[in-house]
Amino acid sequence: MTTTTRILTVDDSPSMRALLNHALTSQGFDVSQAEDGIAALDWLALNEVDVVITDINMPRLDGFGLIERLREGSRHRDRPILVLTTESSEEKKARARAAGATGWIVKPFDPAKLVAAVRRVSH
Repeated sequence: MTTTTRILTVDDSPSMRALLNHALTSQGFDVSQAEDGIAALDWLALNEVDVVITDINMPRLDGFGLIERLREGSRHRDRPILVLTTESSEEKKARARAAGATGWIVKPFDPAKLVAAVRRVSH
């Protein structure tokens, strides 16, 4: 029996959420979405996912804060977290790794590479 990989995408841009939703659902993934880190934490308090994909620059709680908060508890300690952002500096990548990010993808993203990354970290 195969189970569908569940993904939470976290991005404050409605158009980016739409692109992510299309790219991932068209490949058979079960996608839920949140517009910032606070909304993601609220959603994750009641739901389970296999992979989190988060932007960095968001209002209320940015991606770094979200990653740190998820890694604090045991429930999400080993959950793959991919960062999807326009940021590409080594300093930001290092900060995300230190916070506990699993991987880093720069926008604009190639849907095939995003899907490959999700498959790589979720199995």
